Amino acid sequence: MSQYSVSARAYLKLFFHAAKHPQSSVNGVLLGKEEPSGAITIVDAVPLLHHWTSLSPMMEIGLDLAGRHAESMGLTLVGYYQACERIDDTSLAPVGERIAGKLRDGYKNAVALVIDGEKIGSGEAAVIPYTPQGPIWRPYSGESAAFGPGSIFQLSSADLPQRALSLVREQELHQKFGDFDDHLEDVTIDWLRNTACMPSDV
Repeated sequence: MSQYSVSARAYLKLFFHAAKHPQSSVNGVLLGKEEPSGAITIVDAVPLLHHWTSLSPMMEIGLDLAGRHAESMGLTLVGYYQACERIDDTSLAPVGERIAGKLRDGYKNAVALVIDGEKIGSGEAAVIPYTPQGPIWRPYSGESAAFGPGSIFQLSSADLPQRALSLVREQELHQKFGDFDDHLEDVTIDWLRNTACMPSDV
């Protein structure tokens, strides 16, 4: 199985999306590239929805626009992410399985990340990777815990979860974050890039 590294930009966007809408399900897609070694770097994330997270026309349009955005940056849609409405729910929703499966049709090493609501305030990596086992997506279970030493899933820096927590609590950067739903209500919101909420060094 391939190695996966989640960049600061991608992790912060997942974190901000979940933090901005703690009472809602949220979802989006992961943009990345495959290195010459075969390792996959998840470079960025594009947030889709927090209102209508089912397979709706808005979801289809958002996915299409995100795919074009990825292509314009020389990147590929390498995965899907979601957070559930209940903080103790870390299952990949049926719609998530369908979208992740669709992405896998275009990129064989596609992965899904589910935000762990119970860990989001802990300073630990608050995401659970899901990988396909046949037609079914299951939480990653390897010899090493995801994002721990020796795991095929790593964050680009170990302090990312703590940094994300600090940026939300102290600077409230998540309030500047917007997804496709937000953009439909206010077209000035740059949901594809979200530069307004990104620290200058990311």
